[in-house]
Amino acid sequence: MTAAPFTSTDFRHALSQFATGVTVVTVERAPGQAYGMTANSLTSVSLEPLLVLICVDQRSHLLPLIKQKRVFAINVLKENQQAFSVYFAQADQTPEAEAKLGIQYRWTQARVPVLSDTIAQILCRVVASYIAGDHTIFLGEVQSAELSPGEPLLFFRSHYRQLAPPR
Repeated sequence: MTAAPFTSTDFRHALSQFATGVTVVTVERAPGQAYGMTANSLTSVSLEPLLVLICVDQRSHLLPLIKQKRVFAINVLKENQQAFSVYFAQADQTPEAEAKLGIQYRWTQARVPVLSDTIAQILCRVVASYIAGDHTIFLGEVQSAELSPGEPLLFFRSHYRQLAPPR
């Protein structure tokens, strides 16, 4: 008797056992207009130099924007920002929908939009990219980071979660 082949569904289920934070990667779409993508594929790579990596699906609207702009922000969401995560997981994004959700941006000197009121905003400059399967891996050199108080939004077993209070 042979074992059934390991599928992409099996792979997703296995990786859902690893709890992650939830981020939104943002970039300038057009002058004064932002575009974002929900991501939990954030990894610290190096302390010397300060490097992180993100993975972007080849079909994502974010991909050509990062390739063109060569800068992006990683915004770590707070526990009460699940609606932001759901919104930025969609391809269609409008100023009207963002206003309804209370999404606000602050623009950096490098013309990168960062989400207001998240627990961290990390500004990165692309230093390398690699195509791997159906994604592009972007290696970003961290230019700056700002931190704010709050607890993170988490994702575990395909559901949003929050940290439990300390016992």
